[in-house]
Amino acid sequence: MLLSEPQESPYDLRFILLGFPVRIAWTFWIAALVLGYNLCYAFSAGNLTVPALLVMWSACIFASILIHELGHALAFRHYGINASIVLYHFGGLAIPTSFSSLGGSSMRLSPKQDIVISLAGPLLQIASAMVIFLLIRVSGYQFLGLQLFPQFIVDLPWISEGEPMQNRAIDALVTFYLYPSIMWAVLNLLPIWPLDGGRIARSVFLLNRGTEIHSLWLSVITAGAVGLYFMRQQGNQMTGLFFLMFAISSFQMIQSAGGGPRRW
Repeated sequence: MLLSEPQESPYDLRFILLGFPVRIAWTFWIAALVLGYNLCYAFSAGNLTVPALLVMWSACIFASILIHELGHALAFRHYGINASIVLYHFGGLAIPTSFSSLGGSSMRLSPKQDIVISLAGPLLQIASAMVIFLLIRVSGYQFLGLQLFPQFIVDLPWISEGEPMQNRAIDALVTFYLYPSIMWAVLNLLPIWPLDGGRIARSVFLLNRGTEIHSLWLSVITAGAVGLYFMRQQGNQMTGLFFLMFAISSFQMIQSAGGGPRRW
């Protein structure tokens, strides 16, 4: 199943962060190298070699995705639920492990609580990127990586102003952090199951007398449209394929439920 917890391996990295057990699967680093190669190649020049840039890129997406999952884990803790964090080749997971004795219960989360937990990850990730971006702009510099973003963002007032950075390594480092922290977080908020936006859409439907099936049909339509869009964009076919897989997965969930309301 897509976005399920990977099996443990002796090559995984483990540590504790703010009381949360964190496991970094070895496949996370492989995916980081694959996803970042073309971008690192574009930034390579002089002393900035592709291997050195890949190390920078891997460190940036590690920090970005870890912050995302930390947002989910902190929201779980807010509701009295213990959680662990796993980073792997599909990104990351914040996994509820048990209810704590501090105001917790054995009851399942309400739709409103699920919305808060689902929003906490991408919002903390975007907030961390905004802090760095504001520091760059207040310092009077321009963010070269804006060329990677949609044109309507580039055209916003004040966004593209400033002097170009003279240090290409710092420019690369900023780009490597801001791009996934903003673009990936925004894509993750689309109403597609099992992304955060899909969980939010499910909870919104339940709060408005809808069913999970309604959210799954929305997921099929949205993921299919996004997947076809990226498939037509040069260099984004892999992203398009992932979204088409999400569309197929959502449709299979509808079929397994017989088209009627379903709980999971």
